[in-house]
Amino acid sequence: MLLLVTNRRDITMDYIVAEVRRRNTPYFRGNTELLPQSLCTMDSHPRTAWSITLDGKTIRGDQVTGAYFRRPGAPIVPDEVVDPGERAYIEAEWSSFLKSLYTRLDACWLNAPARIFNAEDKPLQLLMAHEIGFNVPAVIITNDIRSARQITQVDQAIGKPLRQAVLAGERERVIFTKRLDTLDDGQARAMALTPFIVQTEVVKKYDVRVTVVGERLFATAIWSQEHSETEVDWRQGSRPDLRHEKINLPVEIERQCLELVSRLGLRYGAIDLICDRQGKLWFLEINPNGQWAWIENLTGYPIASAIVDNLVGISHG
Repeated sequence: MLLLVTNRRDITMDYIVAEVRRRNTPYFRGNTELLPQSLCTMDSHPRTAWSITLDGKTIRGDQVTGAYFRRPGAPIVPDEVVDPGERAYIEAEWSSFLKSLYTRLDACWLNAPARIFNAEDKPLQLLMAHEIGFNVPAVIITNDIRSARQITQVDQAIGKPLRQAVLAGERERVIFTKRLDTLDDGQARAMALTPFIVQTEVVKKYDVRVTVVGERLFATAIWSQEHSETEVDWRQGSRPDLRHEKINLPVEIERQCLELVSRLGLRYGAIDLICDRQGKLWFLEINPNGQWAWIENLTGYPIASAIVDNLVGISHG
């Protein structure tokens, strides 16, 4: 049985559910925000001695042959619990239970949660990309305006978050990649609040998303330069007409992509590259749990099928 760990609103997981149903493959969709409505049991040993019953369905540890960690939701505490301390306690206990459960599934994951967390380290990604042989733009991670000027005073530069790209609150905001203008001394104090990534801007022909699933690669050109609002960050503007096109990568770039995913201990990775105006490809970053459903929609790539192939293959590995 395949265990799918996510939340009720995860549309991407709906593609996996459709594929496993098409194959008549047994699965259990664990929307983790609903866990306080479940009954669960975990013995001290063996690893497979656990079970969860939710909405009349039960999954046991000894049934799991493959597991996909997607977008788990925070467990929702029942409304009848009103005391803030009690609510925090319940949330923490469910979080602890899930952490133990995830560890017990280490051999079953497409990408284990701990490896996803480690692979989200962007400085580590850049270090590995250099070692593997990718072309990597000049970059500094800093909160020091003097260090940032080592990039900005040489060429046009961009700035982006080191990790957290969403500002939570009543009005949730996304921090997109931005061009950096001349840095003046008046900005030094604000910059010192937190480190961020300062990187030489590569003048693009187009962006490239490489979706790696096992030994398969699905490379897509994203024609970001056709619209002014997507020139720097193709995610900005949410343009439904943003052109996506299947492309083939040079053999050496394919090898580098596969090696990076492997070195990070992953079976899946969404790699962002840039193709400059001379046709040279540059590495930006890898998202070890990145979205892919829109790529399948726009290109017809069988990404969901490839993921299910890998999940099913885990039990035969």
